[in-house]
Amino acid sequence: MKLITTIILFLITGTVNLFSQKPTIEWPIFRGESNLTGFSSNELPSTPVLLWNLPTGSGSKSSPVVSEGTIYFVSMKGTLFAVSPDGKIKWKIETGSASEAPPMIYGDKIYIGSNDGNMRAFDKASGRLIWSYGTDSQISGSANIWTSGKRTGMIFGSYDYFLHCVDPQTGKPLWKLETENYVNGTPAVMNNRIVFGGCDGMVRIADPLTGKERNKFETGGYIAASPSISGERAWFGDYDGNLYCLDMITGKMVWKVPADGESGAIMAIPAAGNNMVIVGNEDKYIYGYDAGTGKLAWKFRTNGRITGSAVITPSKVLIGSMDGYIYMLGLKDGNKMWSFNAGAPVSSSPAIIPGRFYILTEDGRLLAFGTK
Repeated sequence: MKLITTIILFLITGTVNLFSQKPTIEWPIFRGESNLTGFSSNELPSTPVLLWNLPTGSGSKSSPVVSEGTIYFVSMKGTLFAVSPDGKIKWKIETGSASEAPPMIYGDKIYIGSNDGNMRAFDKASGRLIWSYGTDSQISGSANIWTSGKRTGMIFGSYDYFLHCVDPQTGKPLWKLETENYVNGTPAVMNNRIVFGGCDGMVRIADPLTGKERNKFETGGYIAASPSISGERAWFGDYDGNLYCLDMITGKMVWKVPADGESGAIMAIPAAGNNMVIVGNEDKYIYGYDAGTGKLAWKFRTNGRITGSAVITPSKVLIGSMDGYIYMLGLKDGNKMWSFNAGAPVSSSPAIIPGRFYILTEDGRLLAFGTK
């Protein structure tokens, strides 16, 4: 049965809106929405089954996105795939460069950053290259979109120390904001703010229309992943294993969970929803915290490092581990509800749509789960 997709446009003048596609049906960016919380209102089945397994012949560190039922992802070799809901390849094209960044979909285009420093736009239906915009170094994170009234911009970071903003239709530059080191992750967007971290140990808040820096906060540690934001708060981790909650109005840290002696780096984006913050760590644990206080609610140990970002539903956590397993845990208690041996390390963040989810393995297989 084909998915019926609905596109909702938020045209509230003077504010920057969330991603324009309805997140319960579409998954157009690798965290579901432009605030990067990884939250889905779709509930996962308690005992999902493997529907199909699509090998691509090349490894992947990307994450899948979904639009109008079609799944899109890129391999490390730089092959961009469009896959139908029944697991058949609709088209594939060579982008021209190795890539580990998740794609992003906006309107009739799909955008992908590459290791050669280019952001490319392709036609969503055919894979035809539409435009290419060059930076001076590698692009590792996904792009994101902001919309204010009739103006729209696409933002992404680069190892050239800049956050770039271009016109998503033409690829023409609008502005760029300089930092002091690599911009590795994906910028988050919400409430007329762009929020992003970098390897300079800074979290920056920028104006989307001008690209001007409004504020910045120093943590002292590399920020390898992106923040997730909800309301006026942003959650993010650093390479030393510290987890932070920032109040973007006051500029103060609401709480900080310091790394203990055994903690590893936080390479993932914290998932946030239902008053919980969930994040995996390279120490092999998945942690669940109270979003308001930072108090540890539970932790769950896997047998491998956690480098991918969790997604959450009203009652469940879904996350992959480098031990080759995909885990489903209870959101409030962290108890294991289900697991699946994928046969290869998993650093991908899942894409959830009604009745099913998709995830990639590092050996390049796209897995589809749901109910038969």
